Amino acid sequence: MSKLKVGIIQQKRSGNKDENTQNSLAAIKKCAEMGAELVVLQELHASLYFCQIEDVDLFDLAEPIPGKDTEIFAAAAKENNVVLVTSLFEKRAAGLYHNTAVVFEKDGSMAGKYRKMHIPDDPGFYEKFYFTPGDMGFEPINTSVGRLGLLVCWDQWYPEGARLMALGGAEMLIYPTAIGWDPADTDDEKARQLDAWIISQRGHAVANGLPVISVNRTGFEPDVTGMGNGIEFWGNSFVAGPQGEFIKQLSAHDEQIEVVEIDRKRTEDVRRIWPFLRDRRIDAYNDLLKRYRD
Repeated sequence: MSKLKVGIIQQKRSGNKDENTQNSLAAIKKCAEMGAELVVLQELHASLYFCQIEDVDLFDLAEPIPGKDTEIFAAAAKENNVVLVTSLFEKRAAGLYHNTAVVFEKDGSMAGKYRKMHIPDDPGFYEKFYFTPGDMGFEPINTSVGRLGLLVCWDQWYPEGARLMALGGAEMLIYPTAIGWDPADTDDEKARQLDAWIISQRGHAVANGLPVISVNRTGFEPDVTGMGNGIEFWGNSFVAGPQGEFIKQLSAHDEQIEVVEIDRKRTEDVRRIWPFLRDRRIDAYNDLLKRYRD
């Protein structure tokens, strides 16, 4: 079966973890009722985006894997008969934490996980304080609906990660995301940032001949310290085909639950007319392993 229905869930978050979880579970159920076989949640969907500040008490949000959070979402995958992509704050050991996407099979078993590889550290996005860089590499996850190239948010800007997933046999690239604007930015700057984000990911679709599924949160979340301006998450979750074409794009400000059909067979068709993998000059790329060519 080449056609696959994918549920994408774009939501606002609150400071109440139980409320957030219930909203996610209700959205997963709705996607399943709309025919989805694969459902993708946004990055760190159990909480507010806590990385706006550096606070050691916020490590308490993390859970081991397996643990309470994985039990909840494993049950949701099984109850709704969907493959489910989640994004969790993983406590690996005392003082060792990851930003981890976990995939559950339709029977509730854990199909695999991916630890976010690229970790930002910018005003309002202090992720290096919380997350150890991933150590599992760029390995696609086998599921009953296909081989998933799972990446997370800041990974979106790096063509190397997308390429390695494609070279590992990924049938689609999936990016759970939490990204937005500083409300103080000008409208022109906001437009440039959003366009860059979309263009980058559509470029990964084109360069690798793969569909891309990118699911962002929406809504305004304040900086609780009052030191920063908060983040206006820009939504705009989307699904693009293997030529970068939009299949579906959501709004900037609204919570939305959509089911989108992708045709995995188009990867073969597109790669026959644009055989980028065939023409790669792998004999000439050694310097890509350098930080910079001085």
